[in-house]
Amino acid sequence: MAKELPATAKAVVIGGGIVGCSTAYHLAKLGWTDTVLLERKKLTSGTTFHAAGLVGQLRSNANITELLGYSVDLYNRLEEETGLATGWKMNGGLRLACNDSRWEEVKRQATTAQSFGLEMQLLSPSEARDLWPIMSVEDVVGAAFLPTDGQANPSDITQALAKGARMAGASIFEDTNVTDIRVKNGKIKGIQTDKGFIECEIVVCCAGQWTRQFAGRFGVNVPLVPVQHQYLITEFIKDLPRNIPTLRDPDRLTYYKEEVGGLVMGGYEPNPILWAEDGIPEDFHFSLLQSDFDHFEPMMELALGRVPALETAGIKELVNGPESFTPDGNFILGEAPELKNFFVGAGFNAFGIASGGGAGMVVAEWVAKGEPPYDIWAADIRRFGKPHFDNDWIKKRTVEAYGKHYSMAWPHEEHKSGRPFRTSPLYEKLKAAGACFGEKLGWERPNWIADIEAGEVPEETYSFGRQNWIDAVAGICRPDRSDVIREISPDRARCCGGA
Repeated sequence: MAKELPATAKAVVIGGGIVGCSTAYHLAKLGWTDTVLLERKKLTSGTTFHAAGLVGQLRSNANITELLGYSVDLYNRLEEETGLATGWKMNGGLRLACNDSRWEEVKRQATTAQSFGLEMQLLSPSEARDLWPIMSVEDVVGAAFLPTDGQANPSDITQALAKGARMAGASIFEDTNVTDIRVKNGKIKGIQTDKGFIECEIVVCCAGQWTRQFAGRFGVNVPLVPVQHQYLITEFIKDLPRNIPTLRDPDRLTYYKEEVGGLVMGGYEPNPILWAEDGIPEDFHFSLLQSDFDHFEPMMELALGRVPALETAGIKELVNGPESFTPDGNFILGEAPELKNFFVGAGFNAFGIASGGGAGMVVAEWVAKGEPPYDIWAADIRRFGKPHFDNDWIKKRTVEAYGKHYSMAWPHEEHKSGRPFRTSPLYEKLKAAGACFGEKLGWERPNWIADIEAGEVPEETYSFGRQNWIDAVAGICRPDRSDVIREISPDRARCCGGA
């Protein structure tokens, strides 16, 4: 551990969770050996230490899947490289489908996985139970198995990344609080801490749930909200294999992993509880929230239908730890549009351990090379605009996004919360005419017009097939094109068959 703060640094990373340590590790590997990481308390003491530690790779966005796949590649070699145990176990990941629509989604995800060279097996219910023998599969239609998924110890893997960063030349300082960023004429000049000043031009803020408040001091908008997230740890369960895969049961909103002969079970309830709406307590570190058994009870009932053994399993602990969630369920990476050379890696929606390796790599390459290694727009901070400074909107939309974490990822799906937010003078007229609206950067825009006189309802019914707006849109596009052509050119209308 370095003793004194350096007077200068090429880049300063704020935050010693898994993403901050991963970013420092990858910057140092890229030759930025004068990178400095600053942690206000101890490494992992924010939210990393209480993460559940599941590492899955599959997401509806192809490039996010690629990022998560990089995390697995890194975790496979990290222990050998650093000599520190990571708790990484590639025991595979199982995802259940309990209706035809979910099964269609899983099969589509399998195609995405295969496009990246990931082995993803589609299984029958009985084949899934062979991998997870203590579960009931009466309602299961099918399942997907990714052999390269796994689980890790969040604190151990973060410490290994920190050691790897030091080995590559980076410096890490714990118990060092960043009090200010000096900015002159729109350019970063350095970081002020309670231990001294570091001259630098690049800052990477990986401060977890503290990121929004800290970045906001410098005009940077990072739309995230701390949300309570709970998971249960059981006592030893008889007949539970130690090498059992991680399990995700999205139709029952729950996830599972084996831990020391018992189970970790958590989920994403549709009515989440926001935390620290008036600000995070000053001395909050290595801290958990009070367990809320009443709020967790509906999740437990859903889980009992899948894993009957939970009914008699002893409960070690119900962990309630705040996690950073965002309005669209994706994390936030990249250079802030409001302040040059201020980069962000935050808002990981309770899958920061799965994302940590890849997110740190992406941010580091973005810093060092001026652009990310591939299109990462789904997580780019620039996807949010000025309307998304509004705290009320951020809270409402984040509550909806959390509740939809395990819902179907329908094509063209629109969010409902915090709307209407911005409307044009034509909004009410279009609404009265039967417009079904979508939203872009807070603006209400008509996607299609329903025939309300014929009883058509201006609401979308989502599916992976032909959605209900197809005929309405076709009806707008199809009106006798010869009439349009005739208005433009009567001669051309005759050539095209117009009367």
